[in-house]
Amino acid sequence: MTASAFFLTGTDTEIGKTFITCALLDRARRDGLRAAGLKPVAAGTDEQGRNDDVERIKAASSVVLPDPIINPYCFAAAIAPHIAAAEEGRSIDFPPIVAATETARRQADLVIVEGVGGFCVPLGVHRSSADLAVELGLPVIMVVGMRLGCINHALLTAEAIAARGLKLVGWVANRVDPAMSRFDENLACLKEMLPAPCLGSVPYLAGGDAIAAADALKLPELLG
Repeated sequence: MTASAFFLTGTDTEIGKTFITCALLDRARRDGLRAAGLKPVAAGTDEQGRNDDVERIKAASSVVLPDPIINPYCFAAAIAPHIAAAEEGRSIDFPPIVAATETARRQADLVIVEGVGGFCVPLGVHRSSADLAVELGLPVIMVVGMRLGCINHALLTAEAIAARGLKLVGWVANRVDPAMSRFDENLACLKEMLPAPCLGSVPYLAGGDAIAAADALKLPELLG
């Protein structure tokens, strides 16, 4: 049976997509599922050519996959991926990412494919992370970075997902600003206005403890 798979996106960059991806993978492991995370496009590497997000996802996965499957495209500079690709004379093509996703789905019960940046971040000329989501055809999980302006960002992202014929199956409230004013009221508004269930509200965790964050999460309905 083909694994359930989801495309994970966010309302912006630096709102904890990888953190929540790892927490969901740990939640799946606790629920007895073989889980694998993919980060098809990553930018920013250390002296050994490793990307921190990719390494964290590898560590959180309970299925061991080859690096080219987990991360088909990795660029050295920690900048927008379409700019990094152009500077390296490379292009981000979708077929290798689709193939990597299908390979992962044959070896796991649950696969989470993490996007890059926000939902509409460019990946090249006339192509974006949103186009990749369409190409993969997966249901979407949205991470909402809970800070001032998050309601607008979340509603716009949800609209963009729906406009492309994709299904938003759940969203996660990730408190990235511990000093956010009226957090509870903002969370209640999002629960009322977003067209999908909340999979959990993750408190601010200064150390980025994905295992602790998993306590606050549930998985979307599996679709395998």
